[in-house]
Amino acid sequence: MSTQSHPKGLYLLFVTEMWERFSYYGMRAIFTLYMIKALLFDKAHASDIYGTYTGLVYLTPLVGGYIADRYWGNRRSILAGGVLMALGQFMLFFSGSLHETNVVAASWLLYGGLGMLIAGNGLFKPNISSMVGQLYAPGDKRVDSAFTIFYMGINAGSLFAPLVCGSLGDTGNPSDFKWGFMAAGCGMLLSLVIFSLFKNKYLVTPEGKPIGMAPKRHHESGEKVVHAPLTGVEKQRLAVILIVSAFVIFFWSAFEQAGASLTFFAEEQTNRNLLGYTVPASFFQSINPISVVLFAPIFAWIWTKLGNKGMEPSSPAKMALGLFFLAIGYLVIAFGVDGLAPGVKVSMLWLVSLYMLHTFGELSLSPIGLSLVVKLSPARFTSLMMGIWFLSNAAANKFAGTLSELYPDPAKPVPHFLGYAVNNLHDFFMLFVFMAGASSLILFALSSVLKKMMHGRQ
Repeated sequence: MSTQSHPKGLYLLFVTEMWERFSYYGMRAIFTLYMIKALLFDKAHASDIYGTYTGLVYLTPLVGGYIADRYWGNRRSILAGGVLMALGQFMLFFSGSLHETNVVAASWLLYGGLGMLIAGNGLFKPNISSMVGQLYAPGDKRVDSAFTIFYMGINAGSLFAPLVCGSLGDTGNPSDFKWGFMAAGCGMLLSLVIFSLFKNKYLVTPEGKPIGMAPKRHHESGEKVVHAPLTGVEKQRLAVILIVSAFVIFFWSAFEQAGASLTFFAEEQTNRNLLGYTVPASFFQSINPISVVLFAPIFAWIWTKLGNKGMEPSSPAKMALGLFFLAIGYLVIAFGVDGLAPGVKVSMLWLVSLYMLHTFGELSLSPIGLSLVVKLSPARFTSLMMGIWFLSNAAANKFAGTLSELYPDPAKPVPHFLGYAVNNLHDFFMLFVFMAGASSLILFALSSVLKKMMHGRQ
């Protein structure tokens, strides 16, 4: 993966997204812990709120993409979204400041802060992702590589976020959670400042024209601009995005257990003693981004080598491979907890292995999917289609919260999902093995048909 020839605007978007992701993942690392330790919510209620929040975070980009394409443009949408998200993080700080003296006010500040984060993310997320593709001329083969670099920025932010916000907030003292939220808010402000200072200089096309501006509403003659109707080829390409998005739901609903059930597992049933130091449960959420930063160049190199030999898999086939890695990760930890008695703790190596395998799955699916949306979408619909892509993430994250509610608790009745009894942790993790494994096989079977529907844009 060569980075020297990429436009400087890519690195501006890299850094902007890095600090925004620091804000998001820093908050997420301590979010469920704050609810169960400070606000004293039970795990099922905390999982439901977590799923609703993360689901709506990925639902609102559909609206944000439409606003950008039709009215504001990418730049204005990103700035407005960033301001709302910063306000949301600081509302969570005030929630953490009041939880001991006024739990009702703390709860309302929590919900208000989440609302700000949801609305702001809807404006921010689809627009910064779609701007990556606008930096390149149509047909430029560097786009896949650009999205891999951009994806490393996402994970650079999410790498340090749990370590910083977890160190400040997840100390064992519930009163300290507010400092984790404060750090997340400062990260969002830094993202805004960097984008504001350098956007005009670096966010340009290869010809030097600015990108991400508000769309022109009228021709010089005064007539309204009307989007041209979709061609047959464009319709088939958009159908590929919609079909693949359905499979992405099964990936992210299992992957996003990191912020809920897997955090509970790290807190309660993982031996976190490392050379006399007790590793905070929130720290484990850094394993995935660390692995992404380490392995993303390797995956990019593999795709390049296979491409040079004419053996590179199609994007749908790569994404099916991602689901397969996800299933293997849960199979490994299901083996590790098989026959485990309640209260017995297992080595942290089981959780580390799961997160690394999930990283391989993520690298096969997520940056490939972002690139696919840009390559297959007509330019006039790119931000909107990016919003639709994130719509599948919305459904997945809400589903993730529902699945996390099945996390077994010896003090409660055995939960069931579509007739499947979750008697213990082994049963819980095997549910994800079946779900991701079946989805992987079906997508593999469909990949050749989807490749034809892409009409050469692999």
